Amino acid sequence: MDIKNILAVVAGALALLLYSSVYTVDQREKAILFKFREIVNADIKPGLNFRMPFITTVSKFPATVQTLASRPEQFLTGEKKYVTVDFFLKWRIEDVSAFYRSTGGGRIPDAENRLEQLMKDGLRNEFSRRTIQEALSGERGSILQGVESKSKEVAKQLGIEIVDVRVSRIDFPDTVSDSVYNRMRSDRERVAQDFRSRGQEEGAKIEANANRESTIIMAEAYKEAEKIRGEGDAKAAEIYAQAYQQDAEFYSFYRSLSAYRNTIGKNGDVMVLEPTSEFFRYFKQQALQP
Repeated sequence: MDIKNILAVVAGALALLLYSSVYTVDQREKAILFKFREIVNADIKPGLNFRMPFITTVSKFPATVQTLASRPEQFLTGEKKYVTVDFFLKWRIEDVSAFYRSTGGGRIPDAENRLEQLMKDGLRNEFSRRTIQEALSGERGSILQGVESKSKEVAKQLGIEIVDVRVSRIDFPDTVSDSVYNRMRSDRERVAQDFRSRGQEEGAKIEANANRESTIIMAEAYKEAEKIRGEGDAKAAEIYAQAYQQDAEFYSFYRSLSAYRNTIGKNGDVMVLEPTSEFFRYFKQQALQP
């Protein structure tokens, strides 16, 4: 072998050695450095890194948020009735070293199986303490809160952080649907009737108060009107008296004209008076004039 071939072999070996000692870690990944299957570094930063060829190895795991969508599962409620529940959760690897050890090599399907079983145990416990109506009507938030808080503690031991838990559907078998709907309908009707009764009671109170206030206002208004009418009559009497004192004949003439205006010419009115009546005194005086 000549010198050129020897140099080519050495260069190739050096290139292979350099290639084997360099590796990269993406920002969306977590990596573990092993030395003969023993973890020597579980805090490898993203970017270009180096390792000892043939002695150390590197395993990479996703650092992004993973989604676990469960299959429909049946749980028993406190009434010993089955409900069908669909749920999903968001999770990610928090401690890659603990994740690798707890899952026997860091397999994602194994981790999801552990999480799914963990969630099912939590949901089974929460539903067993509630009725179907409570689970369907207004306690879904408290169910998830209880499951999430307990699951997070256990998942942390697996090196996993549970980001979010949601129940996408709670349903029940057809065998119990009619009875549950009828019971819920009866409860809602009872609540509606209670609201209607309280509304009618409040309405009666408001109407009674309004009638009482109306009566008081009408009485006050009548009292004020009578007072004003009395003052007006007194003032009118005073004016009449002053007018009579100034010119008694003219006052008598004016009063007679007012009486004529108010009595003569009205439709349907009939007056029976003697021609010599005092009522026609000014007519007679006019008749005497030339």
